[in-house]
Amino acid sequence: MIASKSPFSMLYQFAANKDQLKIYSDEETIKAWLDVEAALATAQGEAGVIPEDHASQIFDACSIDNIDREELWKSAQNVGYPIFGLVRQVSSHLPDGPNGHVHYGATTQDIMDSGQALQMSRSLAAMDQQLQTLGDLLSEISQKYRDTVMPGRTHAQQAVPTSFGATVAVILDELRRQRDRLAHAYNSVRVISLFGAGGTNAAQGPHSIEVRSRVAELLGLRDTDVPWHVDRDVLAEYGYFCATICGTLAKLARDVVDHSRSEVGEVFEPYNPHRGASSTMPQKVNPISSELIIGMSSTASALLSVFTRMQEAGHQRAAGEWQAEWLAVPTMGTLAGSALDEAIVIASGIRVNPERMKENLKIDGGLIMAEAQMIQLAEYLGREDAHDLLYEASTLARDKSLVLADALREVAKNAGKSDLLPEKLVAPEDYLGEAGHIVDSAVAAWSSTPALQKG
Repeated sequence: MIASKSPFSMLYQFAANKDQLKIYSDEETIKAWLDVEAALATAQGEAGVIPEDHASQIFDACSIDNIDREELWKSAQNVGYPIFGLVRQVSSHLPDGPNGHVHYGATTQDIMDSGQALQMSRSLAAMDQQLQTLGDLLSEISQKYRDTVMPGRTHAQQAVPTSFGATVAVILDELRRQRDRLAHAYNSVRVISLFGAGGTNAAQGPHSIEVRSRVAELLGLRDTDVPWHVDRDVLAEYGYFCATICGTLAKLARDVVDHSRSEVGEVFEPYNPHRGASSTMPQKVNPISSELIIGMSSTASALLSVFTRMQEAGHQRAAGEWQAEWLAVPTMGTLAGSALDEAIVIASGIRVNPERMKENLKIDGGLIMAEAQMIQLAEYLGREDAHDLLYEASTLARDKSLVLADALREVAKNAGKSDLLPEKLVAPEDYLGEAGHIVDSAVAAWSSTPALQKG
């Protein structure tokens, strides 16, 4: 068992997705390289580039059990790359003849890029399953609270009434779009790299195209006729998805944090004894999953800049930009998977207080109904005159701590327009507009979003 050389991460102690940690582990990374070497030998044997019995023996030798990982990383530190030592170890388990056909015609980056393509595609497939779970949960929440009236807020102030279901539906629809982006990123990253030292694949000889196509097929990757050793936009697409899904989840988390404020008290994270507790304040129930998501999103956002720097690599091989990927890719995948875990925790046990939402509609004398009452009066006064009347009424309500309806009646009386006021002013539940339709549309769109079609 080799000792980990990764720095201790308190963030990962609290939230680290097990699937992503495994996909990007030392062992799974080496296995991915061995899978590529085994597929290369198999394809070359089928094409007659190397003897078929050599290919079969190489395939069997490409086993993680044949790799001394301590020695592999010791060699890699000296060479600068791990494949030189990997090939030497695989070859040492073969007799003369087959041992000379391991890694035949390939270059280090062919193996590492193809292995990373396997890892990134597995990473995205795991996230798609998490998206399915989270989206289904948000869909249920949105439907359950479809008609639950609450204050809508703009610029952190109450604006007009909305429903909690519609609020969740907006996030659900963003999640649907992210799932589309995931599918696109999955197809982009799932591509073979097998073009040799300078990108021309000369060392593979006349069967190069045939061999590359077969290796791709064996690994479940897409074939390509154009090298991408220094064209890293496919990795940037992976990084962009991971960073923006973290951003979507941070939006959800920020809403939970804001709505769980003592002064608001409308929505809370799941509860169990001592969850979110304070060492000194016994009353505290902090939104810990939301805080973790926001922290991970902040980190992912900063890390995204590395993915654009990767694209600067020149000529036919990077000189430093490639090394940045070795930290950025697995870190970004783990952040995204971990943020999804915490979002699922929130959605699985979210606590909603409809009564507090109803009470909050009355805060500030019910000024949240100003637009609604303006629109109601516009039929009789015209929009601009109605706007002026409600503006004056809102100012009066604030100055004298009045209910908006009472202030409106006073202002209308002073203006000689009392007879134009309707007998019943519009109520919050009457002014939800398309809120119900928004919920129905988002839920329907999510339910029709297909699961990832794996290659």
